[in-house]
Amino acid sequence: MKTTAIYRLLVVVGISGVLFSCNKNSSSGNSNTSNTSLQANSDDETRVSTETDAAFDDVNSAMTAQYGITGAATARQMQQRVLDGPGGVDSGLICDANISVDTASNPRTITITYDGNSCTLNRTRTGSIVISWPAGQLWRDSGAAVTVQFNNLAITRLSDNKTITINGTHTYTNASGGSLISLPNNPGSTVIHTITSSNMQVTFDNGAKRNWNVARQRAFTYNQGFVVTTSGLHTDGNLSGISEWGTDRFGSAFEVAILEPRVIMQACAWQMTAGEVAFTNAAGITTITYGLNATGASTGCPVNGGTYYFQLSWTAASSGKTYTFILPY
Repeated sequence: MKTTAIYRLLVVVGISGVLFSCNKNSSSGNSNTSNTSLQANSDDETRVSTETDAAFDDVNSAMTAQYGITGAATARQMQQRVLDGPGGVDSGLICDANISVDTASNPRTITITYDGNSCTLNRTRTGSIVISWPAGQLWRDSGAAVTVQFNNLAITRLSDNKTITINGTHTYTNASGGSLISLPNNPGSTVIHTITSSNMQVTFDNGAKRNWNVARQRAFTYNQGFVVTTSGLHTDGNLSGISEWGTDRFGSAFEVAILEPRVIMQACAWQMTAGEVAFTNAAGITTITYGLNATGASTGCPVNGGTYYFQLSWTAASSGKTYTFILPY
C-alpha cells in the first residue's frame, strides 16, 4: 500500500443523500416543522463532523510527509525528501490541494490550499488550512500540539450543490505520543489524538453563521489495516462523551454526545462499522446507530462488499412522538 493511502483516512458517511428521501415510520403521525429541523440538524452534524475529520486526515498526511515535523520517516519519505529538497512537498499527497511549508519562521507553518477539484468523495473543497507549531517541537512527542486554522474551508456536496463553510481555530494534540507510521509494525499499540475548539464557525446554505465547540478524541490502532475510534471528551452535567455543542442553524442550543465510540476500519473499506451518537436540542433527542444490517442488527464487515445500515430515532421532548428510520449508508 502506498504511504499516502495509509494516512488518507477520508471517510464520509453517506447519510446526506439518502437520509430523508425514503419513507419514514412514525409512531405518532407527522410534523412538517419537526421533520424539517430533524433533517437539517442530522445532516448538518454529520457533514460537519465527517468533513472536519477528513480535514484532520489531510493535516496528518501533510505533517507525516515532513520529517522535520514528525521526527520519523519511511524510506519513501526519505527518498522524496531528497527529490523535493528542504521544505519540499509530495505534490500528490492530497488530490485536491496544494501544500506549502515554511520551516524558516517561528512558528513553523504548513498551508493546505484546496483547489476546488472533484477528485474524491463526490464533493469539492476550496479555502485553506494553516497548521502552525513552535520550532523544535516534534509531532511524535507525547503532548505535542499544533494549531489548525480553518480559513473559509467551503465544502460543496455535488449531489445537491449544498455548501458548508468552516472557519476558526482548533488545537490538535498528540496526546499519547508516537507516530501513525509505526502502527503496522506494532500490533496492539495505540496513538491517540485530540481535537478541541471553542470558536469554530459554521456557515450554512441559508446564510446562518453558528458557533460550535469541539472536543473529540481519535484513537488509531492497526488490525488488518488502520482502525480509527472516535469518542467525545466534554461533559455537561450528567451528560458525558460530548463531541460538539453550540447553536444549530435554527438558533437553538444543541449537544452531540457519542454514546458508543464511532469505529472506522480500513479492512471494511473505510466504512463506519460501529457507533452511536445522540443529538439533543430543545425539540428532542435524535439517536443514530451505525454498523447495522437491514434488520437493524449489528453486523461485521458486509460480505462481498455489502451494505451497512444505520438506525435513526427521534423522540420529541414535548409530546413523546417518535420517528424511526433504518437506511443504508
